[in-house]
Amino acid sequence: MALESKIGIGLLLVAASVIYAVNHYHRFEHEQGVQSGEFKQTSTATVLSASLNNPSKGVSYGIERIERAFQGKENNVQVRATGRVQAILPDDDKGARHQRFIVKLSNGQTVLIAHNIDLAPRVLPLKKDDLVEFYGEYEYNPEGGVIHWTHHDPQGRHIGGWLVHEGKRYE
Repeated sequence: MALESKIGIGLLLVAASVIYAVNHYHRFEHEQGVQSGEFKQTSTATVLSASLNNPSKGVSYGIERIERAFQGKENNVQVRATGRVQAILPDDDKGARHQRFIVKLSNGQTVLIAHNIDLAPRVLPLKKDDLVEFYGEYEYNPEGGVIHWTHHDPQGRHIGGWLVHEGKRYE
């Protein structure tokens, strides 16, 4: 097979993958909006960067994926979900400063959110029972897990994450 044909087939497969990722993302956004009663406009750039720029770091959505990661003791799992604040903890001031709080997911699992406030704004005002949507990296621990990387990466080597609280995005 000629080199030009192989390149053409490769480009066609990449284009099909991007179209699938964008459609899957929009379907997920619609389903999440229907479930929560809210529709938020967000960018597909995160999905595309995860698919094209960092294929070994797939993007997983939802509470079910967090539950599987916890059961499988997995790390480095990019996730997106919503939880209700159960407890607000003191900041972690060792090294990079992190705002810390625990959210309870709809399946009953709790996860610690460790939000780097040296790279992103502090979530304010944050109180018990508030809903927080998050996009970040899940790390296993026996208490339910930790979500971190809820901020941009100034060096551009990691998928940017974020938190949404009361309609405001913190990244």
